[in-house]
Amino acid sequence: MTCSCVSRLQHVNYAQETMNKRRLQLPAMWSLPLLRHTDVPQRVTENFILSGYRFPDYSLLQCLVSAFRPTNETGNFWTHFLPIFVFAFHFLEIFEWEGAPTPGDPFFYPAWNYFIGVFYLLLASSLAHLLNSMSLIIQLPSLVSSSPSSSSTSLLPFSIICVMTCCNTRQRWRRYRYAVRTLVFLLPFFISSTPVFYRLLSPLPSPPCPTLPAPPPPPTMASFFYRHCFWLLVSALFNISKVPERFSPGNFDIWGHSHQWFHCCTFLSILDELHMIKVEMRALLLHPSLVLSPAAPPELPGPTLSSTYGVMIFLLLSLCHTRTHAHTHTHTHTHTHTHTHTHTHTHTQNFLLLVYEPFKQEV
Repeated sequence: MTCSCVSRLQHVNYAQETMNKRRLQLPAMWSLPLLRHTDVPQRVTENFILSGYRFPDYSLLQCLVSAFRPTNETGNFWTHFLPIFVFAFHFLEIFEWEGAPTPGDPFFYPAWNYFIGVFYLLLASSLAHLLNSMSLIIQLPSLVSSSPSSSSTSLLPFSIICVMTCCNTRQRWRRYRYAVRTLVFLLPFFISSTPVFYRLLSPLPSPPCPTLPAPPPPPTMASFFYRHCFWLLVSALFNISKVPERFSPGNFDIWGHSHQWFHCCTFLSILDELHMIKVEMRALLLHPSLVLSPAAPPELPGPTLSSTYGVMIFLLLSLCHTRTHAHTHTHTHTHTHTHTHTHTHTHTQNFLLLVYEPFKQEV
């Protein structure tokens, strides 16, 4: 009987200690000290951002909690996480068009692939900013997490050039790293915009029947594309000039610094890109004879599962297969050269290495 009472008391004491520890841990996450630029490695500092740095050894839970704390990455996270919902709202409007097929119709296969790609990019960029303080090992994958090479329309040689150039800015060209990374974006931009240039330069086909309504004015799609280019140009200027923090270092460490404006402008460019696609889709859906050239084949092959989702799945499997080898190498390297991280933390780092690398290079 006595042993049973003692056992119960020990169990109660253990439960109370566990509860007390949990109560202490949560407030501690909200009060973790933030560091100045002189207290963190130079490779993780940003020009003219003097404070608000997180200690480069956060746990996964601490990183998630930091999204609600005033750090210099808080705004970077929210300016790409909240746009996910704005983009989804505008995208889902296409299914409300009068006469539009069901969302699962093959006509919408390319649109769904575009949505998945943008969703993947915005979410990856958000997580890269939120989780890059887990360790210095995560810093490079976070840089590569939004590489201009990951677009499915990019060619492998160009992808390699973009990634190698951006990664070299971490070591060799740090003084001009923002300009170099911004200029690297020109290559995938021209590659992915080739169909748009062709569409703008091609004459509109004449209506085959005079009873059909006149085509929409040419500037409609063009205006969205020009505005898309305008926002990209503004985002590049923010990224290279580092305005406004350049003129007042330390006053824009948490909110309002150039990288947040860069995020906002790049999302506005994505939104105009979506509007441009919607204009073409609507015209193709309602009056395909007014969009397609008369020289086009009478019956173009429509989108299929293999030519849309199949290509995307193949690319993802290829990327995962490639990153599996890097995962194994990183796991071995971490255990050989790092003794301050736990086994679980190492697995988390390797998982992030596997997930982040396919995304676009964030400047």
